[in-house]
Amino acid sequence: MTRIIAHRGASRAEQENTLEAFRRAGEMGADGIELDVRRTADDRLVVHHDPVLADGRTIRTVAARELPGHVPTLDAAVEACRGMFVNIEIKNDPNEPDFDPTEWVAHRVAAALAARVPHSRWLISSFRLDTVDVCRRLAPSVPTAWLVGPATPQVIETVARKGHAAVHPWDRHLTCDAVRAAHAVGLSVNTWTCDDPHRMRELIAWGVDGFCTNVPDLALAVRRESSG
Repeated sequence: MTRIIAHRGASRAEQENTLEAFRRAGEMGADGIELDVRRTADDRLVVHHDPVLADGRTIRTVAARELPGHVPTLDAAVEACRGMFVNIEIKNDPNEPDFDPTEWVAHRVAAALAARVPHSRWLISSFRLDTVDVCRRLAPSVPTAWLVGPATPQVIETVARKGHAAVHPWDRHLTCDAVRAAHAVGLSVNTWTCDDPHRMRELIAWGVDGFCTNVPDLALAVRRESSG
């Protein structure tokens, strides 16, 4: 069954990447949550998509206690996702101000999740392949995935060869052939981000393992109709 993954929580109903958005997704019945993690000035892991706050401050230069109240710690976010699986996207883009080639966040996230069981409840992803490679090496029992644009044959081969569990292609570029190719080598396919019910039906028909959506309540309704 295709899993419905609430993109930054139920982000159409609540402010994204907040405890309220995660809890609302759970109330709606989402299977999982996708959220983003970054590092503060005092070395705390917090959940926020952009490297810069709305007021212009860069999260990496701000202590956790000085962040806006709606920005949760990773620990608090995980607790708010109780009962669901959690896809933690590590943000470490070389073009962003908090880029860290030492992969400090990857080390901390891998250690934190390795200590939490069952490991099947977690999935670590990143657009930076080096980041998920580090997590795979440090916590091999925790599933990892590479976020990409199109799932080309070269991408699929790389993800499988490196021992990752899944490939996460952009929905706009995903094809049925790519889903079949990934499944043929044992990879799961979770795509991002789909809010259109017609496209949802197509993804479900293709056997996509999961898709991120800002409207998990709508996606769940579509899945029920598709299974009926």
